[in-house]
Amino acid sequence: MTADVLIADDHAIIRDGLRKILADTYDLVVAGEAANGIAVMEQVRARDWDLLVLDISMPGRNGLELIKLVKAERPKLPILIFSMHPEEQYAVRAIRAGASGYISKEGDTDMLLPAMRRVVAGGMYISPKVAELLAGDISPQSQNLPHTLLTDREFEVFRHIVRGEALTAIAEELSLSVKTVSTHKTHILAKMNMSTQVDLVRYAIDQKLTDL
Repeated sequence: MTADVLIADDHAIIRDGLRKILADTYDLVVAGEAANGIAVMEQVRARDWDLLVLDISMPGRNGLELIKLVKAERPKLPILIFSMHPEEQYAVRAIRAGASGYISKEGDTDMLLPAMRRVVAGGMYISPKVAELLAGDISPQSQNLPHTLLTDREFEVFRHIVRGEALTAIAEELSLSVKTVSTHKTHILAKMNMSTQVDLVRYAIDQKLTDL
């Protein structure tokens, strides 16, 4: 019996690559694709799926929001995050939101199929790196880190800010108003007890929270 997989990624080359990989398997089939957050929810509502493979960076809605939305409507649908972002940046937040696993596209992609099969079977895929991050996340020292005080939306805005993006560009990317993004920036600085964008960039580099 094959498992029907929904691939959600805004890059066609990634969707094509996953389709080709799964074409050689006997138990997994790409039965649908989505290139943005709206399409993800349309596909999720349209039928039952055995697995959603989801990128974190999706136009319209980020992956963390989508995980929560999908789980609210399809609580039994397993979600595996397959993202360009290293585990340090999003893995803990994704699993907290309801994902059953996290794999970085820059990491050991040989584990992709085993991870998909484990998640389809109802399990969790936790790499040694993610296990280390999860263990560190519950330590008192980790809980005192300023970025852990940010909401998922604030963290998303934070990551765009530290990449040097203008507020107007962030607003367009996240489908928010410039005023809302500016408010998020104010809250981020206050929560992290920092004064300037330069402070945020230095912190992000120190904590490996940026692709810079």
